[in-house]
Amino acid sequence: MNALNFFISQVVWEMHWVLNGMLQSVWVAIAILPLLILFELPLAAIVITGMVGHLKARGLNASGDADVLPCRYPTVSCLVLCYSEGEGVAESAETLLHQDYPGHVEVIMVIDGANANQATLMAARRQAAAFKDVTNRTLRVVPKWQRGGRVSSLNTGLGLAWGELVYALDGDTGFAPDMITRSVVVFEDPDVLAAAGNLRIRNRTKSLMTRLQSLEYLLSIEYGRTGLARWNLINNISGAFGIFRTDILRQIGGWDTHTAEDLDLTLRLKQYQRRHPCMRLAFIPDAIGFTDGPDTVAGLASQRMRWEGDLYFVYLRKHWHGIRPRLMGWPGTLFTLAYGLVQSVALPFLIGGYVMWWYATQPLVHAVAISVLLYLIYLALCSWYALMGLLCVSRVPSLALRDMIWLPVLPIYQLSMRLLALVAILNEMLRRSHEETSMAPWWVLRRGNRF
Repeated sequence: MNALNFFISQVVWEMHWVLNGMLQSVWVAIAILPLLILFELPLAAIVITGMVGHLKARGLNASGDADVLPCRYPTVSCLVLCYSEGEGVAESAETLLHQDYPGHVEVIMVIDGANANQATLMAARRQAAAFKDVTNRTLRVVPKWQRGGRVSSLNTGLGLAWGELVYALDGDTGFAPDMITRSVVVFEDPDVLAAAGNLRIRNRTKSLMTRLQSLEYLLSIEYGRTGLARWNLINNISGAFGIFRTDILRQIGGWDTHTAEDLDLTLRLKQYQRRHPCMRLAFIPDAIGFTDGPDTVAGLASQRMRWEGDLYFVYLRKHWHGIRPRLMGWPGTLFTLAYGLVQSVALPFLIGGYVMWWYATQPLVHAVAISVLLYLIYLALCSWYALMGLLCVSRVPSLALRDMIWLPVLPIYQLSMRLLALVAILNEMLRRSHEETSMAPWWVLRRGNRF
């Protein structure tokens, strides 16, 4: 016990010494906080100024533009992708059936691999009867007997859709009753090319993993994309909840094969923007969807291994030639390079190398002191970021505050995700892990171009 107390006192003294050095010399701060200064602070500044702009645009009135109704009610087509959700598709269908939108809602439920997923097919067909009794609602169940993957299902639904807007949705995602109404309002601006909806974790109370994901979604999706949208810098439109103009989506060829189809499509939309400079990608914080996050460490690790490996594939295998000013413009290119390519692909190597180098070359007391100091600095940055989002974006602060009690764990969680991303990128580099994705069967990937 005495040895532990002595070690802790040494760590505290080292932290005090290092902090004094940082306050007295900017070069000491740069040496200890290079990643924070180069990446985190500029991104936080962009997002926070965007959130302040969002607050000014909607007015200081808490209700703001949430009460604005559409001037017209076009037909919309909701493509609901189903695979092995079983009865879970019923909730998604129910939430679309009971939307408060007075216009026509066409729901197209595409059952991928229906031969092997009879439970999902039957659950979807049972919902058809309920739709027949409601005005302005239609449900079409499309069984794809042979599995073709997400992209195949999306393009099948797009070919059948006759709505002015297409909603790409997951079969296990539910939606707030005003989701369609809130999103249609945004598309009354003719310059809105496509939009991302606001995803929240439905099973947030199930485990520590889901609570941390709920906080992560709050900060990165609801707050982060609200801020980025003000600068027309949306980095990705989620595959679980994206909204598109049907004619433009068909014009650019719909979705493409392989994996990370959401990021692939977003990059192609950004290239489309270059030819139409007035158009922009939007984020709709008031259009809310609810999805289940992995509730175990193993489940979360599996999900992020796929996500992070896909980022490397899309940025450096498939789209490396398209990230240039002639196709995306200077703002889009620079932001994609800094906070797409570098942050998603290079930063995990920098963080992993920095941690290993520090512990390999420094005395243990000094290395631990630096780690604790970095933790406190990142916690302060996350807390500042969360507070600004709470003030500028949240319409129900009490819901946000219930997630923010987990802020002290967030820096550790984020570091763990970065190190996991390093493993995922190496896996993709060495083994081409995107070819083993669960999003598409091997026989579909084999027929596509090999990047």
